[in-house]
Amino acid sequence: MRQAIPGLLVWLLAAPAGASDADLECLIQPQQTVTLSFPVEGVVEEVLVDRGDLVKEGQELARLLADVERASLEVAKARAELTAAIEGGRVQLEYTARSLERQAELEKQEIVSEELMDQARREKRLAEAGMIDAREAKKVASLEARRASAVLAMRTVRSPFDGVVVKRILSQGEWADPPQILELAQIDPLRVEVFAPLRLFGKIEVGESALVTVEEPVGGSHQAQVTVVDRVVDAASGTFGVRLALPNPEYALPAGVRCRVRFATSAGPPRRTTSPKAELGELKPLPPTGIH
Repeated sequence: MRQAIPGLLVWLLAAPAGASDADLECLIQPQQTVTLSFPVEGVVEEVLVDRGDLVKEGQELARLLADVERASLEVAKARAELTAAIEGGRVQLEYTARSLERQAELEKQEIVSEELMDQARREKRLAEAGMIDAREAKKVASLEARRASAVLAMRTVRSPFDGVVVKRILSQGEWADPPQILELAQIDPLRVEVFAPLRLFGKIEVGESALVTVEEPVGGSHQAQVTVVDRVVDAASGTFGVRLALPNPEYALPAGVRCRVRFATSAGPPRRTTSPKAELGELKPLPPTGIH
């Protein structure tokens, strides 16, 4: 589906035939291409996509066998959910606290010895330490569950962006070593690469719009925006690189095709609409000076 051309570039289309010399050759490429890998080695359990499939950011694409890791996660979660130790520590602390209170009342009446009071205080401190230990053990169990979950996640590959599968490297049952599994390309937006002549250096700015015309049979003219202007000129060719972002929300445009781009700054000066004589006005005879 061809994109509509915004009004600010209509004047480019109305340029004279000779202005086509201002068009620069360009190449449309994916915004980025990445090779996805598992962080660990292992046997491929399943590849959920194939070449040409469209994928969404965060979508699960492939996974390794992970029976041991799943079992470890279940054990860690079970330990993190245990509350018996904390409950037992709470009961013990309450008992020792009440016992200490009773011993204190008896001490006031001089019925119990100092040794018994010291024992009651010691038991209460031990119960408090046991309660702290139970809470810390539960916290460590929760951390172990998080660690087991992270280990399991390392055996799954997810898409880092919306894009398309370019290549499937491994299949089910293969040993992932090296653990590369898929090649993805981001094609919205597309990246347009241009080598502009030195005469345009300093005239093309980041953020300005340009008109990109795709070669046939794809065809069509589309608006793109300058995102990068190189500050280093290639001395051999007398050119510098320019990169543009070309929106492609419906994936109507393929990557890897040639194109031509026209910048507003490269279309040349406006055509003269009046003659030099008309611009200067009609010449009139000079008045007599009186000098013979």
